[in-house]
Amino acid sequence: MSKSVVIISGGLGTPSSSSLLGRQIGDSIAEKLTTAGVQADISNIELREYASEITNNMLTGFAAPKLQQVIDAVTDADVLVAVTPVFTASISGLFKSFLDILDPKSLNQKTVVLAATAGTQRHQLAIDYAMRPIFSYLRANIMPTTVFAASEDFGGQGIAGTLAERTHRVAGEVLLTLGTTNGRLEADADLGDTRSIAPSVSEFADPNDEMTSLPFEALLANVKASNN
Repeated sequence: MSKSVVIISGGLGTPSSSSLLGRQIGDSIAEKLTTAGVQADISNIELREYASEITNNMLTGFAAPKLQQVIDAVTDADVLVAVTPVFTASISGLFKSFLDILDPKSLNQKTVVLAATAGTQRHQLAIDYAMRPIFSYLRANIMPTTVFAASEDFGGQGIAGTLAERTHRVAGEVLLTLGTTNGRLEADADLGDTRSIAPSVSEFADPNDEMTSLPFEALLANVKASNN
């Protein structure tokens, strides 16, 4: 038995951090499936390679043969890993344009992993306010765990190790979803405590910077200090 895992990346660079994150998630899913005795067929799709075809499709309503192959791969995938860079506090235009040319019913109940990259942790909520509503509208089966990676995640500073833990966790959720029979999960349903793998605040956070995200305890301490 085999399962197809298609990774679409909206990154524009070469190499792209979004592509690197997608491949890491794909490797984690493949590892989980292999452990369960299931072969994983991984396909990595760089949307930047089809930018012109995507634009033409939006203008004409018709997909070029190569783009149609990409659309078919996404539509037929057992698991879709969707990764976008965060541009101007939202998903990339190329990534959104590709979603716009899909049949609105093509992702119905499809297992989807949402992921995003950015230069700073300040954009980590972009997945929830920019990506999740789109895939919810398309009625995809979105995994509970999303994967956000800032530059320091790849460099190992501040929140070293948590990226691997999040990819491992979402891979477990994919395995559970694919292993559902008659509404019951056949795999181990113990997903652990999500707090242990949540992105932490950088050790270089400046409490005097209004744009810095601080832990609740630090915010509470600041409020008490101002009241005194």
